[in-house]
Amino acid sequence: MVEYGEEPEFKISDYNSAFFINQRLHNLWLDANNHKRSGAYEAWNADLDAVWCELAGDVPIIDEKNLKKAKEKGKEIEDIEGDYKKIKLKLKECTPIINWNQRTTFDKTPKKQIEMKTKQYQLLTEKEIFLRRLQNKQGKGTKYRDSLDDYMDN
Repeated sequence: MVEYGEEPEFKISDYNSAFFINQRLHNLWLDANNHKRSGAYEAWNADLDAVWCELAGDVPIIDEKNLKKAKEKGKEIEDIEGDYKKIKLKLKECTPIINWNQRTTFDKTPKKQIEMKTKQYQLLTEKEIFLRRLQNKQGKGTKYRDSLDDYMDN
């Protein structure tokens, strides 16, 4: 694993797992979407944690040594793992996670429970957006084509 601020050592693998990583991420996003839409918040949360496990391997380690190096170079360190943990802590404050029972109508659901489910939905959505942006940042998600690239090719 590469520490923050260090250049990764260039290695060529006989086996490139990029396709399989992307396939696992794709499958996890499908599961997350299905669980979100069906109101299975607990499973949705577990899916998002599994996505994090796929992406976390490429997240720089932030420790005292790396903080010192960055400070000496006058650089700001982006604490991706810390940002993820903050979202998880906010979600933990409104646990246990309550699955949305499709058969229960709003008029029969206590107001406090509706508020809690709404808060959980908002936090799980925040967690999902964070992970999708991280995936894109790592080059494992959506990549947009720069129109200047087309111009330079001609």
